[in-house]
Parts: sequence; structure tokens; C-alpha cells
Amino acid sequence: MVKLVMPSVSVKGRRKEAAVERIEEIDRASDSGASLASGPASPSQEASDASEDEIDNSDDNDENAASDSDSLDSASPRKRRRTSPPVSDDEKPNIIKSAFNVPSRIKRKAQVEASVGVPPQPSNPEPEPASRVTAPLDANTTFESLGLRPWLVQSLANMAIKRPTAIQRESIPMLLKGRDCIGGSRTGSGKTVAFSVPIFQKWAENPSAIFAVILTPTRELALQIYEQVKAISSPHSLKAILVTGGSDMRSQAIALAQRPHVVIATPGRLADHIRTSGEDTVCGLRRVRFVVLDEADRLLAANGPGSMLPDVEECLGALPPPAERQTLLFTATITPEVMALKNMPRQPGREPVFVCEVDTDALAIPPTLQQMHLQVPVTHREHYLHMFLLTPANAEKSAIIFCNRTSTADFLHHLLRLLDHRVTALHSKLPQRQRVDNLGRFRASAARILVATDVAARGLDIPEVKLVINYDIPRDPDDYIHRVGRTARAGRKGDAVTFVGQRDVELVLAIEQRVGRQMEAWEEEGVNLETRVVRDALKLVGEKKREALLEVEEHREVGGKRKRGKQKLRLE
Repeated sequence: MVKLVMPSVSVKGRRKEAAVERIEEIDRASDSGASLASGPASPSQEASDASEDEIDNSDDNDENAASDSDSLDSASPRKRRRTSPPVSDDEKPNIIKSAFNVPSRIKRKAQVEASVGVPPQPSNPEPEPASRVTAPLDANTTFESLGLRPWLVQSLANMAIKRPTAIQRESIPMLLKGRDCIGGSRTGSGKTVAFSVPIFQKWAENPSAIFAVILTPTRELALQIYEQVKAISSPHSLKAILVTGGSDMRSQAIALAQRPHVVIATPGRLADHIRTSGEDTVCGLRRVRFVVLDEADRLLAANGPGSMLPDVEECLGALPPPAERQTLLFTATITPEVMALKNMPRQPGREPVFVCEVDTDALAIPPTLQQMHLQVPVTHREHYLHMFLLTPANAEKSAIIFCNRTSTADFLHHLLRLLDHRVTALHSKLPQRQRVDNLGRFRASAARILVATDVAARGLDIPEVKLVINYDIPRDPDDYIHRVGRTARAGRKGDAVTFVGQRDVELVLAIEQRVGRQMEAWEEEGVNLETRVVRDALKLVGEKKREALLEVEEHREVGGKRKRGKQKLRLE
């Protein structure tokens, strides 16, 4: 009796033919009374054996092949072949595995994947949940790999900061090692996170009073850093205070005397406290571990009447010597004054200053920023500005208009308000409370247009800004870089349009040489700006311009109310 378990019907035709050929050979050997094992192997049998070895090389298959040979060596008359052996009621079924259960190509693929460490892929993988963040292939692009603690990584994730930027990836590990650092990176690249996160981690390891002092050139930037510090350090009880001009000095002195952990200040106001508030108030500054100069090129600039360098030097004089603290300088434009820190003499055994420059020269302007220029006559700049803001492409964009003087910004604020634009202003002549309120209105989109001086050119991060207009061209090309950096931040797209008069050609050429890119001529399909100005703006803007000049001369607020403080000063 011949017992044989046939292969599965899913086995390919080639393997089935080889098995049938072998069975016929065994039958012929069985009829002649010869044993399968003692008889010589025919060429067809050798071929089938070779084919079987290719199909499967496992031990189980060898045992199954031997079992098949024992059952087929019997000399009894052959009966009808069955697909499975008979099983009695008292006997458990003896299931014989097929020699062809696993195709060789699948096994070979599995062996190759196992050798190279590739995880097996399911045949029907489940879709990945939308809330899951796929880890990048490069381990260096994660905050965990930079050495940050889990609570800091989670705080950054809560702020939608999940991958480090180039400046963060290069500077954070060095700051955690205790190195002094000069960090240069273009605007919108995350420099605040780059210097603040290592400070928080070091503070969490050894909390102490007035652990860090962060100096910034403008009040608005100091306020923005203060808000970011509070957000990132929210899981811990880190106490930060804001010391800027325009606020009550007595309350600031009380806050300094209470030994906060982080002080965010402008140099002028902190220098005032060092001179006038007494040793009991500022004695905590003698134990500072970190000193950060944000927008260091502006803080260390020695030229001009508005130089902050004397105040910065007075602040640094009240802090520990450089050998007892970490000094961090961050800016978008590295100047010789900034690089001077690298050449300062170092204490024996102290590591040299780490310099990290990322996209500061060749790519000072974000690649997603489109730079354009618009030629306008000097006598009709306001007319062109009004019509430019009303073109179909710009009618809904959030925009910042930069001026060189506070008087120009104040005048444009009145004029654009009279022309029914949703506008607010930000410049140094405004009271601090009004500056904060106006910036808050612009951030909340209550105002579509912000007219500002270079006070708003540094550090402010307002993601909704899509357009920057240089109503006046800056004299310093680096100021242009900071202005246009208010848009196209963090990979977003943005436009920068510069109004060019007949005397501004040299300034434009200097800017193009500094940024390494030429400005394109502004154009919009279906829009002839000159025609629109002549047709719609000459009379209207001329009338509103006279009203705006009258309001400015009479010291009226936007909306027609008189400024009480100004009126009192005039009466005196």
C-alpha cells in the first residue's frame, strides 16, 4: 500500500511535475522488487532531488522526505492514492508536513533581510496614525540625541518644536559641555531655543539664584524671549523677570532683590539698576553662570550716537569674570566686534570659544523669500504705497512697513488710518504700554499693517507676516537683512518689496552685494500701478495727506483725540 501526502494545490506546476515523476520512478522500482534506497538513482531522480534541495533545506523537510521513503518502499500492491492517511478513532492524526510548504524565494528573502537587519514587512500594513510623529532617519536630528532631558523635549514638543534646526543641532551639545559660543544663523532659525534650552537643563541639575542674564537691544525682543522662557520652563518652577525701560524701576528692583533664576533685560535699564538700586539689589548678579548677548552685533556696535556698548560694558562689569561663567553671543550678522571674543586671552586649561556659523553669509536671506524693488517718485511715495497695499495680491496680506525715522512712521500711521487701512505703529516715541498693546493687536490680526522703525527689525517672530515693505531703504545692508527677516521664517514663504527712488541706487547695489542676490522688479499680472495711482490716488491721498500732517502737528492720536501729555508740555 502506497501512502503519500500530495503537495498543496498551490504549489507551482514545475514542482508538481517533479513530484509526479519521482512517484512514477518509485512505482517502477517497487514492481520489480527493488528497494528505493539500494537502487541506483536515475537522472530524473537526481534532478528531482536537486530541485527538492533548492526548494527547502530545513531539517523538518528532510524528516518528511525520509518518512515518505519508508512508506513507499513497501512491495504490496498499490492502491488508490489518498491526499491524507486514514485515521482511526483512538489514534491521533499523524500530519506529515509537505516538502514544498515554503517557496525558496521567500526563504531567501527572509534570510537576506535577517542578515542585514531589515525588519519584516507585513503584507497589509496598518495605516500610521496621523498623531504619530515619524522619527527621522538621522539620529542627530532629534533633541534626544543632543543630550536634552525628556522634560525639555516634551516642552519643546508642546510648542510644536519637534526637530532641531541647524544652529540648534550644532550649538546645543557644545553649550552643554560648558563651552563659550558665538552662534551665527539667519533670521528665523531658532537661535532663542538654541541658547535657552541648555541654560534650563544646567539650571535643573543645580538650581541657584540669578543663574542666567540675557541682554537684548529692544524691549519687544526682550518681551518675546521672556514669553518663550516661561513657556519652555513651564514644567519646573523657574522664575524669570523682565527688566526693560518704560516700566517702574521700583518694582523691578524688588524683583531683582528676590533672586530670580533668569533675568531678561535691555542694557540701559539693567545698567541703571547697577548704578542706582544699591548693592543689596544687584549682589545676586555676582554669581551668574550664563551671560547671553542676543543680537550681539547690535549690542557691541561702537559707532553712532545710539551705541549700547557703554551700557553693555557696565553690565558685564557687575557680573562674574569670563573665567567663571559661560558667555554666549548669538546674531544673524557676525561682525568683527562679535568675533573679537574669540581672540580674547583664555585662562589656562579653558577650552577655546566655539564658533558656529550657519547660513550667515551666502544664505543670509532665506531661500523662500522673494526680494523685489519698486521704482517710485519721491514726491508720490504715499500714493504708491496706498495703491500697492490694495492690489489683489496684497489686499489680504499681513504686512510690516519699515521707516528710517519715527516721524515718518508716525505720519504714515495717521495717513493709512485715514485711508481706511487697519494699521498700527511701533516706534521708540510711543509709551511702553502703547508699544505692547500695538504689537499685541498686530499679532492678533486686529491690525493688518504694522508701521515701524528698526525697533521691530530684530528678533520679532510673527508667523503671519507675509509681506515686508521698505518704505525707506536702510543705510546699513545688515539692517536690511534683519528687516526682511520678519517674513519667510522657519521655511515659510514671504515677499520683501523695497521702494527705490532716483537717489537710492547705490544703497540697493550695496544690499545686493551683501546678500548675494539681485532684487527682481515688482510686477503683478493685470496690475498697472502707475495707472491706478493717477486714476484713483492722486486726489484722495493728497487730501488725506494734509489731514494727517495737521493731526501730527497738533499732536493728535490716531482717531482724532489729542495727546494729553503733549498738550501739558506745550502749556508749560
